[in-house]
Amino acid sequence: MNPGSDKKEIIGLLARLIVGGVFIYAGVVKALAPVEEFAYAIESYQVINAKLSLWSAYLMPWIELWAGLLLAAGVFTRLSALFNGAMLVFFELLLGQAWLRGLPVTSCGCFGSTGSNSIGHEFLQNIVLLALTALAFRYAGLWSADRLVEKP
Repeated sequence: MNPGSDKKEIIGLLARLIVGGVFIYAGVVKALAPVEEFAYAIESYQVINAKLSLWSAYLMPWIELWAGLLLAAGVFTRLSALFNGAMLVFFELLLGQAWLRGLPVTSCGCFGSTGSNSIGHEFLQNIVLLALTALAFRYAGLWSADRLVEKP
């Protein structure tokens, strides 16, 4: 490998670890909290009813946790990056519609009830995470579980 590709691989690794770490953290925080807290945050977006919000609140933390673990470990790295990126796009759509509609979202639910920023701040944060996800996808290989099982 040449020095330029080593730097790109390190950037890809760091991007993978950052995005994966954020998803792991978000999933764990929500999984440990009462499910009703997250369900209430989901309801505030006024997209689905209370019953679906509760189901989403049960499932989403585990999806985020596993998606983050797979990306951070580099298991199916490109597919994991795509899945995490798709979740971020979905979250952006939810935030964007709430922002445009002027909904009184007091907690985005992104990191449980531990604290919340403005919708604009969360929107920009997700854009940064999307950019890092693109880097994780583009420079996926080095120090990943995928690399360990590749045939020489």
